[in-house]
Amino acid sequence: MKIKVGFGFDVHQIKEGHPFVIGGVLLDHHAGAFGHSDADVLVHAICDAILGASNLEDIGYHFPNTDERWKGISSLLLLKECVRLIQEKGWSLGNIDGMLCLEAPKIKPYIGAMKEKIAEAAGLEIDDISIKATTNETMGFIGRGEGVVAYAVCLIQKG
Repeated sequence: MKIKVGFGFDVHQIKEGHPFVIGGVLLDHHAGAFGHSDADVLVHAICDAILGASNLEDIGYHFPNTDERWKGISSLLLLKECVRLIQEKGWSLGNIDGMLCLEAPKIKPYIGAMKEKIAEAAGLEIDDISIKATTNETMGFIGRGEGVVAYAVCLIQKG
């Protein structure tokens, strides 16, 4: 059996009056991430990890923000497409580990729902998805509540 790992990173501005979707879940917050799709920073990082592990470029290559087809789209649909792309190359997704960095809102109450949504879109069991969160200890753009960052790693396997 051959295995590979992938790493993904994403960052989005937080703007007043925008919905805040992370892990496919709408968070209760006065501001949200700004972007071309639904700006789901966690799912974007996961997509990049999957695409990177299978040497399929990155999320911007497959879903450019200049293409109106992706405007406002649920990032969970992009995740499904990334999984389909690696399956075409004979790979299967093993697990996903994600890390969020933001000051607010608190993520813990949402983690279970995020894991369910991501597992469904990725074709994995809930136990194959890990999501953690931390703050930036009030430092920098994250600490000022101006942005949100996500990191993700995944394992893919063939054979």
